[in-house]
Amino acid sequence: MRSNPGVRHAALLTTGLLLIAATFVLSVRYGTKSMDAATVWDALFHYDPENMDHLIVRTSRIPRAIGALLVGAFLAVSGALMQGMTRNDLASPSIMGVSDGSVFAITLCMIWMPGDSAMSMIVWSVIGSAFGALLVFGAARLLPGGMSPVSLAVLGTVIGMFLNGVSQALSTYFQVSQNISFWYNARLHQMDPAVIRLSIPFAVAGLAIALMTSRRITALSFGDETAAGLGVRIRLIKSLAMLSVMLLTGISVAIAGKIAFIGLIIPHIARFLVGQDYRRIIPYGALLGAFFLAWCDLISRFVNHPFETPVGVVTALFGVPYFLYLIRKRGGGRSG
Repeated sequence: MRSNPGVRHAALLTTGLLLIAATFVLSVRYGTKSMDAATVWDALFHYDPENMDHLIVRTSRIPRAIGALLVGAFLAVSGALMQGMTRNDLASPSIMGVSDGSVFAITLCMIWMPGDSAMSMIVWSVIGSAFGALLVFGAARLLPGGMSPVSLAVLGTVIGMFLNGVSQALSTYFQVSQNISFWYNARLHQMDPAVIRLSIPFAVAGLAIALMTSRRITALSFGDETAAGLGVRIRLIKSLAMLSVMLLTGISVAIAGKIAFIGLIIPHIARFLVGQDYRRIIPYGALLGAFFLAWCDLISRFVNHPFETPVGVVTALFGVPYFLYLIRKRGGGRSG
């Protein structure tokens, strides 16, 4: 007897939400100092500002858990959109220079506008993500074969390294390297709750665009000719998808710094679970991305306990082997 697809997806979605809730609780409880459930409960509902444990839960653990879940979701959705519209399995914000563009813009902001607001930091980060994407895709169109999956990945990596190198050189020259180090090596325990709150409108806009364009991204994932035959306005949809990527990646970098490989790995897992329809890949990818980064963050707390390990080290342990697998086995191209 065949299972009802609607029931299956409802079960997957419910399971995903329950796992996210459990992960949130674990993220709040465990760290350099583990806390029992009663302490966390009291911190939430009977807050005592004189109690150090309550202060840690309210000002550090909860923002960290929320930030990890949100950033993981945003990067996963960004990667899914990029892979769908380019038909490139190697596409992701960290590989295509989008994240590096955000870090570059934040560096400039810290140098020339050091006292600027958190909102300005978010805006600059989004502008930087657009700049990084334009550099990579613009250069790819100028080079013979530049839009092929591996060439685009190599070009994105090279331009990303260039932007990263310039950022670090500028931060050293202008003596702001200490202030900017958070964005080079993401440390989720240093996230600013104000930036998380201010990023919500940008996140809502980015996710709304992603969901609205998801059906047409599915058509694009089978090729531009197929999409055009189905009446898809290719340039408009690609422009909207890139706008979503820029918004979601920009706020992710502003919140937590540059985190690699989530946008590369998670869309593949989502496609394996729910098929090729981006109306399902995007929401499931968001859940998987949130779950993945939150668990990478949990693992990073115990790699060198009681010291914090940058979460990017943990994501790289999963991401680098998978990146090499994609290049060797599939050449980065989308089959079908």
